[in-house]
Amino acid sequence: MLRRAFASLLCALGLALAVGAAEAPFSTFDRVTIEPTKTSIYIGTVSMTMPPFVRKNGTYESTYTARVFPYFFSNEKGTLAITLSDESLRKLERGEPVEFSGRAVNTVGEERRITGKATPEEGAHGLRGKIKVRVFVSKRIELIFNTSYRFGE
Repeated sequence: MLRRAFASLLCALGLALAVGAAEAPFSTFDRVTIEPTKTSIYIGTVSMTMPPFVRKNGTYESTYTARVFPYFFSNEKGTLAITLSDESLRKLERGEPVEFSGRAVNTVGEERRITGKATPEEGAHGLRGKIKVRVFVSKRIELIFNTSYRFGE
């Protein structure tokens, strides 16, 4: 009887460890690379590049460079911060899309609101996928960027 109880306990413990091991450690999500992206504007384009984002306290931070062609005088640089909770990261890992929000501030202090949606690639465990980002430049101007993301180095 004691053997059977001990065997059951070991099986339960093994199952609990196996379920817990299925989730990647949060350190897997410490860095995310967003591929360079481009969108069309009236008689031109806006290209956006960002170095990898680093996560601290649930917020991903990076810098950005926006190049506006042919309106080079509208080019800008700044910083970006996007909030994504631990729960949202687990949703991505399960293959579920997640929405996020954040803000950008350019070098002259103008703030831009950001919203977006990340959709994981099937079978990638949330580590890569597509991302759609909306940057609200003003009350009437909204830029939409479609690109991809990849967690890790």
